[in-house]
Amino acid sequence: MSSELETLALPDALEQVHAQAQEQSLPYAGGVPPAVAWQLVQNGEAVLVDVRSGEERKFVGHVPDSLHVPWATGTALTRNPRFVRELEAKVAKEGGKEAVVLLLCRSGKRSALAAEAAAKAGFRHVFNVLEGFEGEIDAAQHRGAADGWRFHQLPWIQD
Repeated sequence: MSSELETLALPDALEQVHAQAQEQSLPYAGGVPPAVAWQLVQNGEAVLVDVRSGEERKFVGHVPDSLHVPWATGTALTRNPRFVRELEAKVAKEGGKEAVVLLLCRSGKRSALAAEAAAKAGFRHVFNVLEGFEGEIDAAQHRGAADGWRFHQLPWIQD
């Protein structure tokens, strides 16, 4: 796997991320900080896929022009059994399973699970966006006070 991956040119910002992921034996290509993820998307070097539920995207906000494939759906966050097929369909014009795909959720946990599932299904360059859209929950039970896409003041919109 790694020799084939290394022959395909990843964006420079992802080379070190991928090497660290291999050292840590991550089951996907690696974790990317939010600012790096945004830069890759802006440069046309990666596609950003929001894996949160439709409700989260609508009521909390989302990254402009991001694709949406829910890892789980509804208020109970029931696992989407069609996730991999839907992901492949959404990124088909970007290169399908060969595309550089960045997965984003609320805190970076669901997107890590989604990245693992996608990698197992043959996606070769799937990365988790660290910290997620809202960031980790703090001692006061709030998100976004120390990390996350919005904390870093990266672009987002709300319906």
